[in-house]
Amino acid sequence: MKSKSRLLLAYVLTVALALSLMAVPATAAPVTFDNGVQFKDTAGNPIQAHGGGILKSGSYYYWFGENRDGVNYVSVYRSADLKNWELRANVLSKTSSPELATANIERPKVIYNAATNKYVMWMHKENGVDYGDAQVAVASATNIEGPYTYHGSFRPLGYDSRDMTVYNDNGTAYLISATRVNADLNIYRLTSDFLGVDTLVSTLWVGQYREAPAMFKRGSTYFLVTSGATGWAPNQAKYATASSISGTWSGLTNVGNGNTYNSQSTYVLPIEGSSTTSFLYMGDRWAGAWGGAVNTSEYVWLPITFPSSTTMTLDWADQLTIDAATGAITGTVAPPVNTTSWYKITNRASSKLLGVTSGGTADGVQIEQYTDGSWTSQHWQFTDVGGRYYTIKNRNSGKVMDITSSSVADGATVIQYTSNGGLNQQFRILSAGSGYFKIMNVKSRKVLYITGGSSDNGADAIQWTDDGSTNKHFSFTTTS
Repeated sequence: MKSKSRLLLAYVLTVALALSLMAVPATAAPVTFDNGVQFKDTAGNPIQAHGGGILKSGSYYYWFGENRDGVNYVSVYRSADLKNWELRANVLSKTSSPELATANIERPKVIYNAATNKYVMWMHKENGVDYGDAQVAVASATNIEGPYTYHGSFRPLGYDSRDMTVYNDNGTAYLISATRVNADLNIYRLTSDFLGVDTLVSTLWVGQYREAPAMFKRGSTYFLVTSGATGWAPNQAKYATASSISGTWSGLTNVGNGNTYNSQSTYVLPIEGSSTTSFLYMGDRWAGAWGGAVNTSEYVWLPITFPSSTTMTLDWADQLTIDAATGAITGTVAPPVNTTSWYKITNRASSKLLGVTSGGTADGVQIEQYTDGSWTSQHWQFTDVGGRYYTIKNRNSGKVMDITSSSVADGATVIQYTSNGGLNQQFRILSAGSGYFKIMNVKSRKVLYITGGSSDNGADAIQWTDDGSTNKHFSFTTTS
């Protein structure tokens, strides 16, 4: 009997332990990832969630955004740690409603209504031809991953509406949208079911052309981040504060650098953990700025810091480490080059240096490779113009690397030219591993290469689509 009792007790304890382990949700481990790139999902595909926002439900974060990869969708991804994102569903498509068949849907945001147990999506809707509709659209679902029922589109209280967001303030929801052809920013209170607009609360910054709004609350202070209205081109982000959404908002204050590290605000995510609550700036680095398709756009995520209860700062980070369990975000600054140094740039395959042909100082002279001659025409200095976009200046001529005629074609030659701020004169330095780098032109998204993979002196530097070959890799060596 004692033996049976011991066996029974052991069995009960084992079952109880198993049940207790099942009841404890998995804790996300800290994760680190590169910034200012196309994030990849768990299947290895670029994440298509542009202009989007994130909502936490249970132990998961759900990222909704624009999917422009061929057929337009609103897609949702799921992650426990904010790095490893799994595509869960395309929750809205052109077949969701007849009026969506030719429409463009932008900036989708989802909020949860606890009273109705509904997930409600608000979007900017256009007709697919021009920006004449200037409407919001609404959809809802009982499950965060859908299916979503499309409820239609309209102009809120008759006002035109373009870039927008929604914010749930403890059960009272607000729509913030650019109006009067982006000249003003309106704040509306939504109806109690979050499906419609109840009233206009206020109009902010009349005639100042602010768009891409992102609202959040820290302590007792509301923050509203916006960008200027400059099309695809990035610009200076600004923020304002208020003690209540319907109260008086402060004037606009610059945040980040002059082009917000080549990004535009889309959302600010509070990360509430066991130790702290951090706030994550989410920005889009729109490919339209360099003539690319929306689905090749990149993401800029940055930790927000708060010098005081009513001020915020936004500093660049090359990498982010996020601990979703504790709520901590750490940004790491690890630039690939020192902007005060001069460098020799050596091709990995040929072991020859990039320099200006014959040491020329005129605009348009080609860049070539040549054996190290200890010439200053083979010395280069990098200048960070924001978000790790660099100009590369020749020591001898004082001119910068450029792609001839602003070409985006394979085979276009690399030249020197007087600095003019063009994207064809800006480059990204991307790690190729083992101490080597790829030099990618910002406008063309192609990398520097030596014609035909040649190892000859005098072979021209050109741009080419990156195929991973070592003749597109370079090393940087400081020189006095």
